[in-house]
Amino acid sequence: IFFSTAMVGYQDLLCDPLYYGKIACMSYPLIGNYGLADDDYDFKRVFINGYVVKENNDLPSNFRATRTLSDCMEENKVVGIEGLDTREIVKIIRDEGIMKAMICDENKPLEECLRELKEYEVNENPVEEVSCKKMWYSRTANPLYTVVVIDLGVKTSVVKKINEYGLNVVVVPYNTKLEDIKKLKPNGVIISNGPSNPNKMNDTVELVKSLKGKYPLLGLGLGADLLALTYDAKVTKMKHGHQGANLSVRNVNTNKIEITSQTHFYSIDVTNATKIKVTHENVIDKDVEAFIDEKGKVIGTNLLLIDTLNEEENILNRFIKKKKK
Repeated sequence: IFFSTAMVGYQDLLCDPLYYGKIACMSYPLIGNYGLADDDYDFKRVFINGYVVKENNDLPSNFRATRTLSDCMEENKVVGIEGLDTREIVKIIRDEGIMKAMICDENKPLEECLRELKEYEVNENPVEEVSCKKMWYSRTANPLYTVVVIDLGVKTSVVKKINEYGLNVVVVPYNTKLEDIKKLKPNGVIISNGPSNPNKMNDTVELVKSLKGKYPLLGLGLGADLLALTYDAKVTKMKHGHQGANLSVRNVNTNKIEITSQTHFYSIDVTNATKIKVTHENVIDKDVEAFIDEKGKVIGTNLLLIDTLNEEENILNRFIKKKKK
């Protein structure tokens, strides 16, 4: 179970591959008040295993709403529970860390619940469950370049955002071979976010390592962790992760504070990674949120919204170099 501090975005959280197999606890007390809209889905599939809220609103006020949160969860056979003090649960997770949890009938014996929790094995490498099974394209008019996205659990909204920058996108499965990527002749490669433990993904780390020096590389979330590992950085699981909106980040280059949204469960230690430079760090715990290798044309970021930074430091703008008109 993990917590999110976001006031909105519960629909995005439902269908984000990053949360595959997890139970979400929402710190904001009222969830479901604007319903769900079919046009806003990143995926039609729901990835989380459970939802914990203080109050569920099944009478949404939104002219775009096509269904309620309960409707969506029932259709996808996802269990939910309301009426709990979610902020108290958030404090427990904050202090004790992310842990196993279960939602069950009140008549289920406590001893049986504890036994099931103890025996439950967490899948730390579910990337094969969320990655696409075959290559697919997302094109735009008058493209500047073509980029390949290695799908570790990429959201369609991220692909659309890349299209907005004038880039054709080719999305490939996580286990695509280097030779197959070369055949696509990309101008750059993006390694997406995803739900897996980066330290369990040796084959993908080797693929990313083989791409370095051949193409400009941009790693998002899990992709940034994999890039960091290729520089001999250490990647460790965080106590409770950074999940939510309005998280303060310091821009190391300008010393200004920027407000971001984040979704990551792992921390990067660049002490031994001498070739990369930290560009953004978390204000509270000094966690590395973005780094760059200017010479190697490599950028890694844990910042969820890749276009929220100011224009000069915009991560996608630094990843691509637009052609002169």
